[in-house]
Amino acid sequence: MANFNMLGILPHLTDRDRLLIRLLDRHQVLTTGQIHRLFFNAVRTCQIRLAALRKLGILDAFRYARLDGGSDPWHWTLGLAGARWQAAATGRASPTERSHRERILRLSATSTLTHRVMTNEFFVRLAARTRQDSATELLRWWPENDTLARFLAIRPDGHGVWHDDRRAVGFFLETDMGTENLPRLINKLPAYEQMIRMGGPVYPVLFWLPNVRRERHLAKLVANAKPGVQVLTSTHDLDPAERVWWSAATQRRLRIADIDCDHGLDHIRNPNWVDGVLDLSDQVEEQHLSRLNRSDR
Repeated sequence: MANFNMLGILPHLTDRDRLLIRLLDRHQVLTTGQIHRLFFNAVRTCQIRLAALRKLGILDAFRYARLDGGSDPWHWTLGLAGARWQAAATGRASPTERSHRERILRLSATSTLTHRVMTNEFFVRLAARTRQDSATELLRWWPENDTLARFLAIRPDGHGVWHDDRRAVGFFLETDMGTENLPRLINKLPAYEQMIRMGGPVYPVLFWLPNVRRERHLAKLVANAKPGVQVLTSTHDLDPAERVWWSAATQRRLRIADIDCDHGLDHIRNPNWVDGVLDLSDQVEEQHLSRLNRSDR
C-alpha cells in the first residue's frame, strides 16, 4: 500500500466517504454500528462500503476477542491513504507509513479507548436523531482537544451545540465509565465556574454515567455542593436527545433543548463569537451531517 496512487483513489470517494474521513480524522475511532447509524440505512450496505474503503487503504480497522467468546465490534480509523488525503486537505504534513502504523497501534492499545468510543457514542446518538427529526440538528461536535484549545480553562470530554424546537443549547460533556471516585468528578466543576467568571458561555455540564445507582449518588453530591454551574446527569442506556437529564436544581428530568443556557458575550475567551458575530456552527470544519443524512434517506 506504500506506493498507492492517491489520484487514482479519488474517483472512488463519495461525499459520504469524505465526510467519514473528516470525522475519523477528528474523532479518531468509530465502530461499525456508529457509522451505520450516522450514514446508512442498511447494516449490510454499511459493511460492504467499509470493506471497500479498507481495501483502498482509506480506512483501517481493529477489534479484540472477548473472554466470554465472540469479538468486540470493528473499530474503524483512518488508513494510510485516508490519513494522507486528509493531511493534504488540511495542509498538514503527510504521515509516513511507519508513523501512521504506530498511531493506530497506540489508538488500539490505549486504556482510554472504551471511554473515547463511549464519548463518540453520545454525539452519534444525537447526530442519528437528526436523520428522523428534521427539527433537530447537531450544530457542533467538538472532541476534547478542540474544546480545550478553544475554551482554555476547562477540559471536558466533548462540547456540542444541539438545536431543537428552534433553540440552540450549548453543553459540555463529561463521560463517566465508573473508574473515578465521585468526589473527583465534583472537583471538575470549579474550572467551569472559573470559565464563566472569565467571560465564557454559561453552558450546562452533562455527566453521562454507566448506571442509575452511580447517577443517584452523583446527583446527591451535586445538590450538596451547590455549584455555580448547571449540572445534569443521565445514563448510557438512555437516548440523550430525550427527557432524560436529571436536574438537581429543578428536581426533574429535562431534554437538552429545555436547559437554560447563555452563549455569552463577545469576548476573547468566548469562541462562540467570530469577528463580532455569534457563530454556533462547527467553525473548525463544517461537517454537514444533517444535510447529508437527509438527502440520503
